[in-house]
Amino acid sequence: MPRHFSLADCEAMGFDLDHTLCRYRLPQSARLIYDSFAQYLVTEKGYDKDLLNITPESLDFCCKGLVFDLEDGNFLKLAEDGTVLRASHGTKSMTSEEILETYGRREWKHFSAVSGMLSRSAKYYLYDNYFDLPGALLCARVVDSLDRHDRQKKYDFWKDMVAAIQHNYKISAFKENCGTYFPEVKNDPDKYLQRCPESVKKWLKQLKNAGKILLLITSSHSDYCRLLCEHILGHDFEEFFDIVITNALKPGFFSHTPNQRPFRTLENDEEQEALLSLDKPGWYSQGNAIHLYELLKKMTGKLDPKVVYFGDSMHSDIFPARHYSNWETVFILEELLGDKVMVPAETESEPLEKKGKYEEHPSEAPYSVSKQWGSFFVDSLPGLGNAEETLVSTWSCKCISTYSTIAIPSLEAIADLPLDYRFTRFSSNNSATAGYYPSPPRALLPNEESVPVK
Repeated sequence: MPRHFSLADCEAMGFDLDHTLCRYRLPQSARLIYDSFAQYLVTEKGYDKDLLNITPESLDFCCKGLVFDLEDGNFLKLAEDGTVLRASHGTKSMTSEEILETYGRREWKHFSAVSGMLSRSAKYYLYDNYFDLPGALLCARVVDSLDRHDRQKKYDFWKDMVAAIQHNYKISAFKENCGTYFPEVKNDPDKYLQRCPESVKKWLKQLKNAGKILLLITSSHSDYCRLLCEHILGHDFEEFFDIVITNALKPGFFSHTPNQRPFRTLENDEEQEALLSLDKPGWYSQGNAIHLYELLKKMTGKLDPKVVYFGDSMHSDIFPARHYSNWETVFILEELLGDKVMVPAETESEPLEKKGKYEEHPSEAPYSVSKQWGSFFVDSLPGLGNAEETLVSTWSCKCISTYSTIAIPSLEAIADLPLDYRFTRFSSNNSATAGYYPSPPRALLPNEESVPVK
């Protein structure tokens, strides 16, 4: 594999929408998502009304990369070899002694399934994107509540959480104005959505002008997709893309065969008949990567067009695009904003076209690292007494270097770079931090360049 990666070498560029092209105001959207699930549990399923009361500080519990053990009510942060680094029962952090007593220094029992990115399990749930994360806090608080009232050892509320998610996000919810989530975003999109920076809009136009095929592939439904895109890109947003695919149902879009998941046309946001193949650019629903790739071959006149896909979910975007379709992948990782390295003064004088930029908006709260869960990238193994701490990479961090071509904090971070800019890619031939742009997380640097992990 070549050491470097350049967008200039790609014929097609695919973009996820939520938390990739469309960035959210995280504190506000997290609270809305939490409320939408909690309201359903309390009003429809009879759960404790106290679940409706949360403080902004309690959202500190939300940390990407956590695995929820559905039966035991425990949340786990895993090392790259599957051992448990941190854990909580409900919202209450477990001590090092409790972790060692419960899990030992061995691979967690479901790790082989989780690390294979198996999406469905009655045993665990992986929290890896901002739409899911507030649900982790809610589940933890449900465990706390059940412990107070029932003192049970096994937990059986997950079916109610699934019902809450389906109620708020079902395909008809936007049109019917049902649930809590869609009515709120419709009513006040500025409260929850960040408008796309001009640098990114200009960059998308430059990509098209350079002959690149631009794809929007989102699991959001067409009506919600339109609301988001009109708000962040403008009413002419369709001009940015050659092909728009909504309700893509990722990761199945990449892993399913055409007969399992055919493309469908849309009429007034209603899905129409299944298509036997994809013959021309346009707006479609559902579908599969195999038929899409056949269309890309026709559009480019190449037998093996190179595709790069930008996304924020390892489970739904990055892993399946790389594993099933062998696409290049750019991981959008806002956690890089909370773990930045200070740029040396002499680097600041580099011309803009060489280094790219990330404009921080003063109005936005900076991304903050969870106090309860620590760094997304590394942590120390739990030890007894005065045992010396050993820093290890997290499983989430290992996935990044395994399945991503590069990882960036946002599209804005690369929007001002020349199209032929050569990124150093993640690979076994390069260092573990090589693929992070513009700089690696501070926690992954050698001790003299880093700060201790708390």
